[in-house]
Amino acid sequence: MSLNRKRKKELRKLQDQANSLWESQQVLVSEAANVAREAGRQLGHFGREQVVPGVKDGYGSYVAPYLDKGVQFSKQVLSDKVVPTAGAVVGSALSVWDAANDTRSRLASGRGFALPDAATYAKKADKYGKQATKQLASRLSVLEPAKKSIGAGGVIAIILGVVAAVGVAYAAWQTLRADDELWVADDPLRAPDE
Repeated sequence: MSLNRKRKKELRKLQDQANSLWESQQVLVSEAANVAREAGRQLGHFGREQVVPGVKDGYGSYVAPYLDKGVQFSKQVLSDKVVPTAGAVVGSALSVWDAANDTRSRLASGRGFALPDAATYAKKADKYGKQATKQLASRLSVLEPAKKSIGAGGVIAIILGVVAAVGVAYAAWQTLRADDELWVADDPLRAPDE
């Protein structure tokens, strides 16, 4: 297919216009890149000189005091509430374990269910509790003034204590429940009804 001269001339003119436009676009894009680069550099300077010091001052005056109070409160709760509660729970659990083992051995040997001396087990529980509390307190020793009212840490410690007591009671029940064949039935065995 051949083009006449007029069309060829128009196409050359159109191509020249497109090349001219492309060159001007290249210059424009180059200038835009230079402007963007300079804006990024100025923004970096502004951030280092104005924003960062303002953020540091704001953090130091508004956020840091509350974080320090939170850390101090956490240390206080840990040393005043959690450590003694954990020691008491461990001591109680160990004394219940000893009592359950003693009871089990008494039942297995045929000596009955009565405990020989309940005061002995109370002393053991106190002893285990004090030892565990001392050990935990020595590892996590933090000296802070005592808080006058119960807070969130106290509530959490009470909940943990109740959960631990329920767990100890459940463990004792499971221990005693496992010895069903040692219990003496009140009624003599009779033939099942048909």
